Amino acid sequence: MIYRKFQDMEISALGFGAMRLPVIDGKEGQIDEPAVQEMVDYAMAHGINYYDTAWGYHEGHSEPVMGRALKKHPRDRFYLASKFPGYDLANMTKVREIFEKQLERCQVDYFDFYLFHNVCSMNIDAYLDDEQYGVYTYLTEQKKNGKIRHLGFSVHGDYEVTKRFLEAYGKDMEFGQIQLNWVDYDFQEAKRKIELFREYQIPVWVMEPLRGGKLVSLADEYIERLKTMRPDESIPGWSFRFLQTIPEVVVTLSGMSNFEQLKENIGIFDTERPLEKEEWDGLMAISGEMLQKNVLPCTACRYCTSYCPQELDIPSLLSLYNEHAFTGGGFIAPMALARVPKDKRPSACVGCRSCEAVCPQEIKISEAMTRFTELLKS
Repeated sequence: MIYRKFQDMEISALGFGAMRLPVIDGKEGQIDEPAVQEMVDYAMAHGINYYDTAWGYHEGHSEPVMGRALKKHPRDRFYLASKFPGYDLANMTKVREIFEKQLERCQVDYFDFYLFHNVCSMNIDAYLDDEQYGVYTYLTEQKKNGKIRHLGFSVHGDYEVTKRFLEAYGKDMEFGQIQLNWVDYDFQEAKRKIELFREYQIPVWVMEPLRGGKLVSLADEYIERLKTMRPDESIPGWSFRFLQTIPEVVVTLSGMSNFEQLKENIGIFDTERPLEKEEWDGLMAISGEMLQKNVLPCTACRYCTSYCPQELDIPSLLSLYNEHAFTGGGFIAPMALARVPKDKRPSACVGCRSCEAVCPQEIKISEAMTRFTELLKS
């Protein structure tokens, strides 16, 4: 197992993510606990010492299941991370109650790592309103009390949201967790976020290294090109080698759903094989081609917005459309749109096509808004 230095600690480069644990009959809330125990025992025996769970994973069952699975192992042999569920604004006034319950659920006296969860446009104002909600004050107090050893945050919001959070709390953040993989390096502005983290001297924790499995099921033409460059590398391996090439990355979290995935990932992280420049460039070329086939070529020139009778922020909506269409669903676009007034959402488009008449990219914007509305319903 590869290890990374973090302060005075040696952390396994591969972290055990507990968001996609094996379940029974496909039911998210019914975790296959014997299978999880087997996986955790194997992970511990093969060098994984970082385990990541959260309040809402598996409909609230991830924390207690992981607590029971880890309980049989000495507390000083693993690092446990959980998160404050700020993705639900109703939780903002319950930080003490939730934190104490999380310790109880996980059967621990402290968290090695604890995060402000899912900083995004929907909750950034509440997270920053410490006078009303006090999330920051409470969590920093728990750090002083030893209940939190290291405090950080995860972010699904855009670059500007990330910047706002760091401008307010960056001095207290010891690590930051972002969605990072070889597609989102540019698509989700992960590269810019890494550069921002560097300014604050904050190391990177990675989530969605395989983009929920999407980067495993590639078209045959892409697989052939990757095999030409590295015949002995697995397709999942390419995603992990990409991350091994980025020096700021400390922990890569993988939500492994079965024992076979766990064994394969541990095998990959037995060795460090960062990409050569030609391999990096080849992977980025494939990323660009995949995006070109699946997303609209909006450059955010904003010519369209002056002509929209509904005064829609078309570039922002198209950016969310691209994320939703490329991912094939997901929560990011719906979460972002929850903060947009109903009369400014894709469904408010009247199909007048005034925007299309001035679009340099000749995007059929009205059709995209209609399709986006339908995708959000499905």
